[in-house]
Amino acid sequence: MFTNAQRQVERTGRHGTPRDQHLQDLVTQFQESTDEESKERIVANLANFAYDPYNFAFMRQLNILELFLDCITEPNERLIEFGIGGICNSCVDPANASVITQCGGIPLVIQCLSSPVRNTVNYALGSLYYLCNPATKKDILKPDVLQAVRDYAAAGDVNTSFRNLANAFLDKHVSS
Repeated sequence: MFTNAQRQVERTGRHGTPRDQHLQDLVTQFQESTDEESKERIVANLANFAYDPYNFAFMRQLNILELFLDCITEPNERLIEFGIGGICNSCVDPANASVITQCGGIPLVIQCLSSPVRNTVNYALGSLYYLCNPATKKDILKPDVLQAVRDYAAAGDVNTSFRNLANAFLDKHVSS
């Protein structure tokens, strides 16, 4: 559920932790953790906060978008999955998409198209849908990327989610 300042005050209460502080605490826990499972849990938690517009400014302020991108470069498939999930959840906001693009996120998202993890591929397709715009088309609409997306569009009943996301991408960004 989306929130707003009034709802957040009601949910937090007089002695609760403000949202920006809670997100900062999660980032600090991630940075200090040496346990892979803990890192996975924290990034999944942050990714769940990334869909709510109330949190978008906090995500930028606390460099959480960059943390998601860093996770995509890890060898841990679950960190990759949750990192690209956070990117997908947050890139619907143009300001977030701009940060992701400026931080070199497009090649990282494209790389996720070849993941063996279905959620990672779904999140990558969704992210590219929102990241593709006149300024980024040259980086996204490359022949190898388009072929991968077309292959997913042809997945048919094998994977309906892949097919639907890929077709939505093609309809919006390739078909005129």
